[in-house]
Amino acid sequence: MSGNTFGSIFKLTTFGESHGPALGGVVDGCPAGVVLDEASIQAELDKRRPGQGGPAATARKEPDRIRLLSGVFEGRTTGTSIGFTIENTDQRSHDYGEIKDVFRPGHGDLTYQAKYGLRDYRGGGRSSGRETVSRVAGGAVAAAFLRTMGIVVQAGTVELGGIAADRIDLQGAGKRPFFAVDDDAALRWEERVREVAARGDTLGGIVEIRASGVLAGLGEPVFDKLDARLSAALMSVGAVKGVEIGAGFASSRMLGSENNDAMGAGGFVSNNAGGILAGISSGQEIVLRAAVKPIPSIALEQHTLDRFGHERTIRVGGRHDICAIPRVVPVLAAMVCLVLADMVLLQRRMESGA
Repeated sequence: MSGNTFGSIFKLTTFGESHGPALGGVVDGCPAGVVLDEASIQAELDKRRPGQGGPAATARKEPDRIRLLSGVFEGRTTGTSIGFTIENTDQRSHDYGEIKDVFRPGHGDLTYQAKYGLRDYRGGGRSSGRETVSRVAGGAVAAAFLRTMGIVVQAGTVELGGIAADRIDLQGAGKRPFFAVDDDAALRWEERVREVAARGDTLGGIVEIRASGVLAGLGEPVFDKLDARLSAALMSVGAVKGVEIGAGFASSRMLGSENNDAMGAGGFVSNNAGGILAGISSGQEIVLRAAVKPIPSIALEQHTLDRFGHERTIRVGGRHDICAIPRVVPVLAAMVCLVLADMVLLQRRMESGA
């Protein structure tokens, strides 16, 4: 198995490397008649485009212009495969020449070498964060399908560099730096990023994703639980090292009487379950959080090995973000959209008896 296809009915297959000619993908299973065009997908791609994010951003500049190749006619999906490409235009592969035989700490260099016996050292190849551009494009197609049912996915940063936001306003996150859920937090985060960048180091953070309008009943027992599929989707993003749903790890410190979501005539009175019970959506808002690790490419000297087993020291050059946030935020939202689109179609198939 190649691991390059995601989904059961609504499927996304992606291809491309960080320093290759282009990246792209194919979306299969999207129903016909969904309103879609290049501009609507481009709007999502622009949210993760390189060179954004203020002091946290890479110096690499990519327009990330999408070209739809198939599956859309006169502004609507046709029900056939939706193919797309996104060209790489600002590669500087020579930046990586000095480390082609050295394993960068925190990267997939050693593991890709172990798996394949060779690796694309130019920015990590397929393991690069640049790979996620195709996920965002596929997620934009899924989001367009979900909108036909009133399902909306939003995401924002709730913590960066160990500094948590005091309040959560996801509605306005798209207009703030770092996709921050709080104006005051964005100011504190900017100061923190500048401080850490000046030392040649990097930062991580936490992103919250919410899906509203999801009807009860999505999710497949036992191994395709909705929360299991969502967790796998978020964990498939290279920078993510942990996922919480609802109260998450905090639920382990609660009493059962505190953690249970009581119900009344008006519905649930709390949402510690994050909108999912027994792996099936409850009709409440789905709430997830993803822990994003610091960017592993740092300017500080690190101890490592080369592929011949010799001890080396390394300072990683090239152009890199200080933090995967904010660019990872639309990626995580896209993965949630892909899961929900797939689960909706699985539910439809079950109800039809097909």
